[in-house]
Order: sequence, then structure tokens, then C-alpha cells
Amino acid sequence: MTTYLIGLIGSGIGPSLSPALHEREAAELGLPYSYRLLDLDVIGLPVNEVLAQARAEGFDGLNITHPAKQAILPHLDELVPEAAALGAVNTVVFENGRAIGHNTDATGFARSLSRGLPDARMKNVVLLGAGGAGAAVAHALLSLGTGHLGVHDVDRDRAAKLVSALERSFGPGRATTCTPEAVRTADGLVHATPTGMAAHPGLPLDESLLRGELWVADIVYRPLETALLAAARARGCRVLHGGGMVVLQAAESLRLFTGVEPDADRMLAHFEELEGEPAHAS
Repeated sequence: MTTYLIGLIGSGIGPSLSPALHEREAAELGLPYSYRLLDLDVIGLPVNEVLAQARAEGFDGLNITHPAKQAILPHLDELVPEAAALGAVNTVVFENGRAIGHNTDATGFARSLSRGLPDARMKNVVLLGAGGAGAAVAHALLSLGTGHLGVHDVDRDRAAKLVSALERSFGPGRATTCTPEAVRTADGLVHATPTGMAAHPGLPLDESLLRGELWVADIVYRPLETALLAAARARGCRVLHGGGMVVLQAAESLRLFTGVEPDADRMLAHFEELEGEPAHAS
């Protein structure tokens, strides 16, 4: 039986639940499976060299997280169409010596939002963050029927590039750059930057912009209750934490690595055991 060797490339990934989620589900499926953390901060090498080492050491696949989802692109042999459209990769599968880039973030977020906030108004949504995760979330939101998406990033050029890519995929007028003040008239807010993670504490916008009619989704999952979600909850907003996205993108990655369909509901239940909280909205 094949023994799978999988890794996660990113910075500050020590608290990641990916090893536990993958290895537990693989065990349930009867698959020998080892998942290693390849922390750029610990290894001290650039992402291309870590990728080359993983390839040389016989890894079967890699997950990719902040800050490498876009930086890894030039070092891959192939991108599947979805990843090419997103301009970001969170999953690399090694096939016949070739490194093939995939993206499971978009489907993971879409499934999480549909499960957690199935009746959310989507006429006007604001997205904070235009990096690799933000690009995936943006495609998911527009695919789910968001009428207009406002994109804000502290790097204005990055926000503009994402908007241009979205217009090519979804048509003109569906997305524009914006400032955080656009939240005042939005139906929903999605946060897709590292702000709120244990290593990056704080709020990504002025909490006075939040109001009870707004729904708020955060892709950060360590901690589950970010400062943004706490502030939104205090103002009466419905909120969705990042747990569902991380589990559902992990399930799709595991399928890509092994060719075996995981049980997403079982993985969500395992996540709840690990975190002690439900992986859905509140």
C-alpha cells in the first residue's frame, strides 16, 4: 500500500491543525499518511528551495499557505485552470516528477459560506485582502452570485490587479477597488488577511464601521474567535469563522493527494473536537 508523505509550506505555521486533520482522516480511510510542517521561518530558506527539497525527498504533495500562495507560482511545472485563473496555489501534487499547482481555497470557502450562512444577502460584499487567499475568496463570492464585490488591500496595486482579473473572469462592473468605508453600505464583509492570527493580533478595520445588519466572515481560524468576529458579534452581526473553510479545503486537498474521497462531515466533527467549537456560523 502506498505511504503518503505530505507537507505544509508557510510562515509561522506551528499552530496549524492541518497535520491532525489530514492524518486522522487518512487513518479513518486506512491510508498510511505522514504530514509534516515545513515552516519557512524555522527552515530559513526561500519557498523555491523548500519546494525543491520536498520534491527531492519524495513528497507526494504539499499544502501552501501565507505568504507563499503566489510566490510559489513561478517554481511549479503546471497549474490547473482554476489555479491559473486565481493566480494562487494552496495545493501542490507531485506527479511523475512534475509539481502541479491546484487551489482548493475557493471551493472550501464557497462550501463553508453556503453551509454556515445559507441565506446571506449577497448584493454588495466587501473583501479585505487581495493576496492568494483573497483571490480565492473573491472568485468564490462572485461564483455564488455576489452582485458587486468591493476589494480593499493595503497594497493598492495588488487590489487593482485582482479586480482586473475578476473582470476578465466575471465581466465588467462585478468588482471594483474600495476603501474600508464601503462596509457602511455592504451586505457582507469577508476578511482574508493574516490580521487577527495569533502572530498578527488586532483588527483589520475600524470597528465603528460594523453594524448589526452586516454579516461577517473571517478566514482566520487560529484563533476561531478573532478580534474582528468578537467586535462584529458585539454589534449584533451574524458571523462565520474560518474553521469550515480550512476543513473543507483540506478535504479536497486530501482527495487530490490520494485519489480517495474523504468524509467532509467527519473531518468537520474532528475539527470541532480539536477546537471545542462548532465549525459553522453563529
